[in-house]
Amino acid sequence: MQKTPNDALERLDVAAFKAAPKTPLILILDHIRSLNNIGSVFRTADAFLVEKIYLCGITAQPPHKDIHKTALGATDTVAWEHRASTLELVRELQEAGTQVWSVEQAQGATYLDQVKLQPHTTYALVFGNEVMGVSQEVVSACDGVVEIPQFGSKHSLNISVSAGILVWDFWKKLSALGA
Repeated sequence: MQKTPNDALERLDVAAFKAAPKTPLILILDHIRSLNNIGSVFRTADAFLVEKIYLCGITAQPPHKDIHKTALGATDTVAWEHRASTLELVRELQEAGTQVWSVEQAQGATYLDQVKLQPHTTYALVFGNEVMGVSQEVVSACDGVVEIPQFGSKHSLNISVSAGILVWDFWKKLSALGA
């Protein structure tokens, strides 16, 4: 098997990316501390044509060298916006018809493999702070909570890893629905 050279990958340039149809998926980063995590989420969002990223609270904003280091230019392609309040954003998105789900370990959470998505629906996923997770007030305001099943001793994943798992899973499910 031969590796595909970079110049044969048919990558979209910035203009083509912005014009491409987007996956009806929004990512909300709630008080994320690590600039590398933020950059990694941008890069994942670019890979799957995510509609938008919201950077909330203390989450750092581009341009920043440590975000750029892991985003590799994805901050130029993926639409993003900063909001002071995650809770206000959640309510605003819900009023616009978006289904908002927290990614958290919680009583009554739906395991990722059991999540059923609906056609013609935009979803937003809230990823929480590396130590505290998603705040309880935001979890309570969301339409649902999705949990990644874990079987080891830590029961904790890095936020950028969680985002990669969730975005891939939602992309597959939404693509199957023709979204």
